[in-house]
Amino acid sequence: MKIYNKVSEFDSSIPTVVTIGTFDGIHLGHRKIIQRLVDTAKKENLQTALLTFYPHPRMVLQQSSDLKLINTIDERKLILEETGLEHLIVHPFTLEFSRLTAREYVEDILVKGLNAKKIVIGYDHHFGRNRTADIEDLKAFGKEFGFEVDEISKQDIEDVAVSSTKIRRSLEEGDLEKANEYLTQPFFLSGEVIRGKGLGRNMGYPTANLKVPESYKLIPKEGVYVVASLIDGDKRFGMMNIGTNPTVGGQKQSIETYFFDLDKDLYGKHLHIQLLKRIRSEVKFDGLEALIKAMKADEIFARNYIKIINNE
Repeated sequence: MKIYNKVSEFDSSIPTVVTIGTFDGIHLGHRKIIQRLVDTAKKENLQTALLTFYPHPRMVLQQSSDLKLINTIDERKLILEETGLEHLIVHPFTLEFSRLTAREYVEDILVKGLNAKKIVIGYDHHFGRNRTADIEDLKAFGKEFGFEVDEISKQDIEDVAVSSTKIRRSLEEGDLEKANEYLTQPFFLSGEVIRGKGLGRNMGYPTANLKVPESYKLIPKEGVYVVASLIDGDKRFGMMNIGTNPTVGGQKQSIETYFFDLDKDLYGKHLHIQLLKRIRSEVKFDGLEALIKAMKADEIFARNYIKIINNE
C-alpha cells in the first residue's frame, strides 16, 4: 500500500475506485466497504484508493471538541496496510480546505487529483463548504465528470456508525471483549517507553511506562489488562495497569506494563501494545503489601490466560 500525505502527491494518471471517510477502528463494517472497493477494482480494472483526512475535521472546525478516536492516524495506516488497499491518501484538513465548494472539491480532489472513475460512498455523505452537497449532487457531478457513484446502503452505513460508537463505549466502560470482537483484532495503544518513578521495580514488577502523545487517542477504562507486544521481533506477554496508582498516592494517569520473563531496557522504544483481556478495575489498597499480593494474583491470572490462548 502506498501512502500519500496530500492528494497532489498521487499519480493522477492512475484510474481509481475511491472511498472516503475517517475509518476509525477499521472494524467489520469498514472492512466490508474496503472489500467492496477491492472487488470493484478487480472487476473494472481500477486501483483502490481511500481518501481520509488529518486532523479529523471536528478537531479543526470545533476546536473545543473533546473527540476521542479508537486509532491515531499512524495506527490507522498500520491496520489499513493489511486490507489489500493499494493507495491511502491522508489529506490535510484545514479551514481553507473546508471552504472548498462542492464543485471545487469534486473537480480538484476527486477528478483531477485522484482520477476517480467510481466512488463508493454512503447514502448520507455530505461534502463541500458547510457540507451542503449530498449524494444526489455527487451523482449529478458524476454524469458531468464521467464517474459512477456506488451507494452504500443505509443499513451498512448504520452498521459502521453503530459499531464505532459501541467500540468507543465498550472501551470506556471496560468491556474489552466486546470492543475486540467488533474490531476483529485486539485494540492497541502505541507510544514511546519513558522513565517513570521506578515504583514497580521496587516492588519486584519493573514496568515500561508508555507515553501516548496523541491527546485524541481513546484510553480505555482504568484497570489491569493482559497484554501482548512485539519486542525486537518476539511476541511478549505481560500485564498493564491504566490508572493513577492511588495506593501510592498517584495523581496523574499512567500506562505501565510489566512484561513477563523479559530482562531488557525498553526506554526509548516505540511499542504497540495489544490489550487482550481486562482483569479488574484499579483499586486503592491498604498499603504496599496488599498491592503486591493483588499484583501476584493478577500475574497468575494473566499467565493462565496466556496459556489458554496459546493452547498450552
